[in-house]
Order: sequence, then structure tokens, then C-alpha cells
Amino acid sequence: MSGGQLVFEDAASTAEACSQHILEILKRTLAQNECATLALSGGSTPKMLFNRMAAANFSWDGVHLFWVDERCVAPNDARSNYRLALETLVTPAKILQHQVHRVPAELEPAAAAVRYSDEIRGFFRLQPGELPRFDVIQRGMGPDAHTASLFPSEPLIDDRQKIAAAVYVEKLSEWRVTLAPGALLAARNTVVLVTGEDKAAAVHSVFTEPFDPKRYPAQLGLQGEQPMTWFLDQAAVKLLAG
Repeated sequence: MSGGQLVFEDAASTAEACSQHILEILKRTLAQNECATLALSGGSTPKMLFNRMAAANFSWDGVHLFWVDERCVAPNDARSNYRLALETLVTPAKILQHQVHRVPAELEPAAAAVRYSDEIRGFFRLQPGELPRFDVIQRGMGPDAHTASLFPSEPLIDDRQKIAAAVYVEKLSEWRVTLAPGALLAARNTVVLVTGEDKAAAVHSVFTEPFDPKRYPAQLGLQGEQPMTWFLDQAAVKLLAG
């Protein structure tokens, strides 16, 4: 793993730095390829990130958007990660609809996961058994150290074959569709955006406890070979020594 931890004063400056980092990777990718791929997460911190990305002096031509995970709700539901990105990034940045590859989360969960996997497989022109290599995957982390919709003790964490899967989150009593670990780990670049004091204990555990993604799913990628950069604010790292 390369990239490491970058710490900023507050959530706003962290989101700004993360935005600049992602857009720079996309620019480099587009300079060499016809298109670039970015998988987005949801939540309050990504909202700040999306606002800054939308306001940046950046041409989104050729950038195709996917989602790291999604709640199994309609696309216009207030809880939808797609809706969040639509309102804060896609519409303001005038990203064209054919560049947007959302999870069809209004379907039955298993069917949604299959449809989304097929969408990704078709876009990347994958052969059977191949996994997509997103240019950038933007992940987050919850206070319990979950990432994507991979929560502690989730059996899917051991899977390296699937592209996406439906998971039932017991603690939230809801179904979600998430990129599977194999797809997450295959990313060319991973960016993890974490802010807030409520994440401090999880940040401490992820970086100081033995590698055990079943217990701390956000550790996925820490022992990988692809660039993985953590963008954190002071509140999130308050329990880390030094």
C-alpha cells in the first residue's frame, strides 16, 4: 500500500484536499485514456466532497460514475446515495446521464446486485472471472469501522470473486447493495475520506490493531499493492499517538 495518511484541520479542508486529489487522478487518467471511472460513496462527509468537486474547474467529459454501495431504496428516496450525488455533483457539474451508472436499488436486493454487476461487467468488457479496475474508488468509514456496506463479521468480506452483492445489515434492519471486496481491492487508486470525532476510535483500531478485516472492514486495502490514501481531519485522528 502506498499513499498513507493525510491529516487536515477540519472536515472542510479535508474534503477540499480529497477533491483535488481525486480530480488530479482523473485528469492524469483522461490524458492517457478516453474515459476514467470513479466509484462514489454516500454520507455527510462525501456531500462536502461532492460540492467541491462540482465547483472545481474540471471537465467531466469522459468520467463515468459508479457507486461503492447503495441502500435498497428508490433513486428519489432521501436515503439514496445516488440522489445525494445527483443533487450535489451530477446536476451541478452537468455530468451527462450516459456517464452515470447507478445501482438499480429499487429492485429486489439480489436482482439489483446482479443487474449492477452486469452493468459493470459490460462497461469494463470483462471476461468471466475478471474483476473491474476502477481508476478511483472513494470510500468512507463508519464509527464501527465498516466501509462500503461491509460491516464487521459480514461473510462477504472473505469473497474475492463477486463484483457486487446484496447484504442485509442486521443492525440497521435494511438491505444494501455493495461492491464486493475483490472489486474494492482491484481499484487502481483508493481514497478513504474520514472526518469527525465519532470516527476516532475506529481510526485508532484500523491503524493500530492486527490486520483483521472481518473485525475492521476498513482495513481492506491496507496490505494491498495499489495506492490507498486516507484523508482525515484532526478530530478523526485524536486517539492516534503522534
